[in-house]
Amino acid sequence: MEAKKTPKADLENKKTLYFEIGLILALAIVLAAFEYKSYDKITIDLAQRVADEVTEEIIPITEQKVKPPPPPPPKQVTQIKIVEDDVEVEDELDIDVEADDETVVDEYIPPVEDEEEVSEAEIFTVVESMPSFPGGMGALMKYLAENIKYPPLAKESGIQGRVFINFVVEPNGSISNVKVLRGIGGGCDEEAVRVVERMPKWSPGKQRGKPVRVSYNLPVKFTLQ
Repeated sequence: MEAKKTPKADLENKKTLYFEIGLILALAIVLAAFEYKSYDKITIDLAQRVADEVTEEIIPITEQKVKPPPPPPPKQVTQIKIVEDDVEVEDELDIDVEADDETVVDEYIPPVEDEEEVSEAEIFTVVESMPSFPGGMGALMKYLAENIKYPPLAKESGIQGRVFINFVVEPNGSISNVKVLRGIGGGCDEEAVRVVERMPKWSPGKQRGKPVRVSYNLPVKFTLQ
């Protein structure tokens, strides 16, 4: 019985194609083998410590030169001034060469220079009779209300409150050492100091019946109406 092959199952006509494919694959493998690179294996030990040798810098020792001591000062020479017999010498001292044990000698008393001791009188805060404004506290409040001029800056800024002033009433009733203890700003502090400095004389404070200097605190109130 004669064997029959279909034209599709016949591989003879495809022999050339498969041969070329094989040559191409072989050539590709050879090129890949030539292009392949191999690297040397390097082992890194992270735990290993490397001691760097550091050259120690030697600092030269400098020689300290001691300065020679200064030369001694020149000796002072006392000059003797010869005075003629007919020249009058000030601060002449009379010496009695014939004095004996019975001679009375006046006692020398050195001159006393007057030293002026200026001591400021003590300032009291509390005394037996405290200083007072002429006419009492009512007259003081009236004086402040009539003489204080509200500063324009304080008006525009709406500033109001109390300014605490401290001053000293002297033994003659005059006012001194005016200062602000606590202010509110806006020109009110300066106005309060101005009015207090222009106050009339007070009745001075007294301690044991004597006028003394007394420190006095006065609150000055500024109120916008």
